[in-house]
Amino acid sequence: MLNDPLFIVVAIAVLLVLAILLTGIGGFAKGGEFNRKHANRIMRYRIYAQFVAIILVLAFVYFRRGG
Repeated sequence: MLNDPLFIVVAIAVLLVLAILLTGIGGFAKGGEFNRKHANRIMRYRIYAQFVAIILVLAFVYFRRGG
C-alpha cells in the first residue's frame, strides 16, 4: 500500500487535517489574542481540508475495490 500514490496523498491529507485540528485546539486552550483573531479561520480551514480528505478516502476505496 505504501507504493500506491493515491494512498500517500490520502495519508498526507489526513495528517494535514490532524495538524490543523491540533493547531485550533492548541489556540483554544491557550486563549488570548491568537484565539480571538484566528480561531474561526483555522476551524474553517479544517472543514475544507476534511472535505478534501473524505473525498480522497472515498476515491481510494472506490478505485481499489475495482470501481
